[in-house]
Amino acid sequence: MFYEWAPYVPVAERRKNAAAAMARLAKKGHPVSPVVITGRAIATTVWGKAWCTHLEAYSDYANRLPRGRTYARNGSVVDLQVAPGRIAAHISGSSMYRVTITIAPLKKTAWAQLCTACAGGIDSLVELLQGHFAAAVMERLCHQDDGLFPSPKQIRVECSCPDGSYLCKHAAAVLYGVGARLDHQPELLFTLRQTNPTDLLAQAGVGLLAKTTGPGSGRTLAVAEVGALFGLEMEADVSTPPAGQGGQKRSGLVMKVAAKTVKPSAPAAASVSVTRQKPAQDPSARLLRLLQRSQVLTCAEAQVALGWKAVIVRALLRQLVVNGHATMRGKTRGTTYHAVG
Repeated sequence: MFYEWAPYVPVAERRKNAAAAMARLAKKGHPVSPVVITGRAIATTVWGKAWCTHLEAYSDYANRLPRGRTYARNGSVVDLQVAPGRIAAHISGSSMYRVTITIAPLKKTAWAQLCTACAGGIDSLVELLQGHFAAAVMERLCHQDDGLFPSPKQIRVECSCPDGSYLCKHAAAVLYGVGARLDHQPELLFTLRQTNPTDLLAQAGVGLLAKTTGPGSGRTLAVAEVGALFGLEMEADVSTPPAGQGGQKRSGLVMKVAAKTVKPSAPAAASVSVTRQKPAQDPSARLLRLLQRSQVLTCAEAQVALGWKAVIVRALLRQLVVNGHATMRGKTRGTTYHAVG
């Protein structure tokens, strides 16, 4: 007897059925997390785009990815959960399908080589997660053979649909959904490969902001960019460089309290060397003090209290966990961070 494919179900009806199914899961305590894509682009940030580009580079996936893109865009990935080495999802099709994708951990030797190759090229965890570093570093991290992204042979796919192919359209949609999720939670890439992103910062400057190593050396950030990250107003103290540096101006950085006005003469996009901050101004120290006062904190609560972006708060909270200052409990939106000591 041959299997008969289920009849086509309109997208509107699928969404209605999916909403009901997810509501039932939510009542059971499952943290439903759908993939929502607005516009045509599935991913818009460095990490999300890099994930999708990496998938599309493999001929193994060429025939199945287009249908997966359609499913991802029309909201068919109604729940996606990412854990170390594992992706679990519910996909709305002619029926509700369950997809499980296992990602092999990055070998310790390969991770060590990757960290060595990128040593000194990434100044902070914030810079890493936002993809604001040298193109050569990104190229190394995204290398098809020995980079951070998994190859098809490191990906094992299981789907409850009747399609017997290696990569069905539902699993392809999930993989694209991961790309969209990395736009907002880039740290999940390191979770999938079971690596610690702070290992890449072994040769970086002390603290979250890079230290200056001298005129003409080190990494630079824009004044407006640094201010936007932590809600600080900056002044660019522009000085004339010594002879022999091509006449280019170097800038020092002075942090000001929010109420003080930035000097009009300072260019808005001036490039500055970011100096090591005093502990009182260190974003990590500020967050730690908040956690110690509250004892228990969520990412959303920290956002409100400090006025920082979610990706920054989440990265700093996880760094506190890595450094032994906090413990993490719960999953996804229910995660809470507890002060240690």
